[in-house]
Amino acid sequence: MTNDHASDADGEPAVDDYGVTETESHEPTADDYGVTETESHEPATDGGVTRGDVPSASNGLLDRFSVVFGRRFLVGVLAVTLVFLIGPVLLTFVASFFQSWTGIAPSGSLTLIHWEQALGLVETVGASRGLGTWVVDVPGTGLAVRLPASIAFSMLLALAGVGINLLVGIPIAYAVTRYDFYGRDLLNAVAVLPIVPGIILGIAFLRTYPNLPSAAALVIGYSLLKTPYMVLAVQSSFESMELRQLEESARSLGASWPRTFLTVLVPNAKRGIVSGSIICWTLAAAEFNFSYIVYSRGPKPFSLFLFENISNNPFQRAAAAVSIYFLIVALVTALLRATGERGFSTGGVR
Repeated sequence: MTNDHASDADGEPAVDDYGVTETESHEPTADDYGVTETESHEPATDGGVTRGDVPSASNGLLDRFSVVFGRRFLVGVLAVTLVFLIGPVLLTFVASFFQSWTGIAPSGSLTLIHWEQALGLVETVGASRGLGTWVVDVPGTGLAVRLPASIAFSMLLALAGVGINLLVGIPIAYAVTRYDFYGRDLLNAVAVLPIVPGIILGIAFLRTYPNLPSAAALVIGYSLLKTPYMVLAVQSSFESMELRQLEESARSLGASWPRTFLTVLVPNAKRGIVSGSIICWTLAAAEFNFSYIVYSRGPKPFSLFLFENISNNPFQRAAAAVSIYFLIVALVTALLRATGERGFSTGGVR
């Protein structure tokens, strides 16, 4: 006996009692919530990449070049850049020890006369004078020792400007990072933008403070011109810290706000403080426009020393002056870094 709803022995579809052929239905079915379910045979994709598959790497020419030569190319570019920047400085330093320079290389015998002239240790005339000297009498010997005076003076001028930058720049950087107050954006913009050039500030100083001593005017001017660099450097350090959490932790342990600021927040920002100090000192020591307008008498700032030796002397003398500047910058940079590393501590934690 055959079933009306089953296929016959030949595999033909069965016919029901009404003469309608029954076939296997592939129509979508609805679930309990009335949502039609369909059986999908298409692979799922995500952004053009089939899910479950590992995207294949591109085999383009640029990709193959970057894999094979990318690292070498970057190292080569870095090496060429360093040679291009450092090469002239080294060549200038070497040339300062030779008597003359003819052609593409220095010539003649080795000598220290150009360094002695630049330092003011030997007599020169007119505009060719060096940094100037202090004559120190050695007691009991009758000897007089000539010491370069303006080197120390110039270094102290720039360091005094850096001191003012620290006193002004650190609180400003902290305020614009920690608090939200009216005029914050304006203060931040004024603090981080070197709006007034040195030559304009110098003219303003001459008209406003005509009787101000050169040393005081130079220190104040250096601090005003270089404060934005200090604010930017210290602000980047403060922004990388959880200031509110550090303050609350220190205050909960009984520390006052001044102690929290000086012994917790400032030491944690030492990288920005040291970097800002180095940048401000280097730029202040070489600040020419403001120094040229404001300087009247006394020991010369270092920028004027460089100007006179470069513009009114042979190349070897100018090379010696530039070499002195680079050596002083390297020395002060090392001292500032050492002072920053040893001068800040947070309870013994570096």
